[in-house]
Amino acid sequence: MNVRRTAAGLAALALVASACGGDTTDSTTVDEPTTGATDDATGGTTDDATDDATDDADGQATACGPDSPDLFQQGQLTVATGEPVFPPWMMDDDPASGEGFESAVVYALAEELGFAEDQVSWVRTGFDEAIGPGEKDYDFNIQQYSITEEREQVVDFSVPYYEVDKSLVALSDSPAASATSLDELQDVRFGAVVGTTDLAYIEDVIGVDDVAVYDDQAGLFQALQGGQIDATVFGLPGALFVTAVQVEDSVIAGILPGEPMDDGLGLLFEEGSPLVPCVDEALESLRADGTLDALAEEWLAGGGDIPTISE
Repeated sequence: MNVRRTAAGLAALALVASACGGDTTDSTTVDEPTTGATDDATGGTTDDATDDATDDADGQATACGPDSPDLFQQGQLTVATGEPVFPPWMMDDDPASGEGFESAVVYALAEELGFAEDQVSWVRTGFDEAIGPGEKDYDFNIQQYSITEEREQVVDFSVPYYEVDKSLVALSDSPAASATSLDELQDVRFGAVVGTTDLAYIEDVIGVDDVAVYDDQAGLFQALQGGQIDATVFGLPGALFVTAVQVEDSVIAGILPGEPMDDGLGLLFEEGSPLVPCVDEALESLRADGTLDALAEEWLAGGGDIPTISE
């Protein structure tokens, strides 16, 4: 199987902090806590509608920008990712480099929201712990989280920033390497990282029960390299790097059939985060102007002629 590594090199991002409109001339009036009381007293329906419209406009402008009171750190966009991170999603285990697809998406999104480059702060989290319920010490988390109904019961997601094909990664001397259908994979020794949709795909779509489960990708790669398992399932962009660099003698055996349980990759938020609507709007703007497609082409394209595995 001939696979090639994705292209490297990230176009410089001109991050310009947009000026936020201030209400300096009316600050005394704005600070007056009597507006609601007055409206209530007069029953001013027109005033209510005007106030609501103004609030909506102001809220949209500031909800996700540096002045937002909903940020984890005032004036900073705090973004979580994995420990470590891997190409082609982020390069050299350095999310702040702007290199790699997900790092580049974050800085493009930050610019769209009005943040300068130095207003983006990074923290690290485990993959599985971030999916759990409860407060988060960041604004959102990005590390190839597939959007699923089960996860959305305890966290919130943005709209998808990328849709990923699942692929079969196998050792070149494994029977899995020449499989052409899911039926031919029933006796393959599979492994996957706990809590991932890759594991769910192996169990629920391929139909294998005794999957070896690992805490992280490093453990999975060691098991595959050591021959403890024959194959695993990976998103295609990650599989390109795994087979080219991380696991010797591994190949992409094929693109797997569609995955109904997965709605694409989304940014993960604390449940109920008020930042989700304006981040969604910014992502849709980046999609509409072609930025997301251009970044995907730059960092995730490649793969050559890979066969398709049938159901």
